[in-house]
Amino acid sequence: MLAATAGLWGGYAQQPYFTTEEMPDLIKCLPAPPKKGSAAFRNDKERYKWGKRQRKDPARAEMARIDAAWSFDTLLMVFSEPFGMELSKEKTPEVWTLIARSLTTTDQIRFAPKAYYQRTRPFAYFKDEAFLAVDAPLKSEGSYPSGHTLRSWTCALILSEVNPAAAEAIFTRAWECGQSRVISGAHWQSDVDITRMAASIGYARLQTSGEFRKQMELAKKEIERIRKI
Repeated sequence: MLAATAGLWGGYAQQPYFTTEEMPDLIKCLPAPPKKGSAAFRNDKERYKWGKRQRKDPARAEMARIDAAWSFDTLLMVFSEPFGMELSKEKTPEVWTLIARSLTTTDQIRFAPKAYYQRTRPFAYFKDEAFLAVDAPLKSEGSYPSGHTLRSWTCALILSEVNPAAAEAIFTRAWECGQSRVISGAHWQSDVDITRMAASIGYARLQTSGEFRKQMELAKKEIERIRKI
């Protein structure tokens, strides 16, 4: 059981908007991962092969490497370009706080299904070496759902609300963040697909927090001030 304690983001403690018990239970909300022998699992295996082919493109392989970083600063850097300005604790502290507290909150919903299903990672299933060294320690951690996809898609949902004009660019980049996990072989395609739905479930819960709504307004006003400079 996770308590309502502060999560760590970039060395800073962040208080979640809700405890784990107050968040939706993904085991009850979402279907189980595809069974071996099913059409969906056959598709997962084909997508793993597709991902390995994408690695031959140096630019796409580098994007996958960047997207694999479990770093708040890297995540903000990734979305700064589509958002249209630098996002950081120094440049946009209200946006930083909004994202940090929100992702600390939604991060909690992935642990239960990972432990419950204990789905084998693709690279482990095929007895391959991890494409990225950073993913090697994840071999024994459940693949379903994808924590990286949960973070990136939730971040996109929030940032597109802060800056609706940039929504298309933000979601385009967020989509590639998820696909990066397929390309790296750390997740099955079905893991990534279901996690985008999981992110929307977490995001809907955030909307019911008065503190979240207040911080959202502060973030919007901050961006408006920066644009006027």
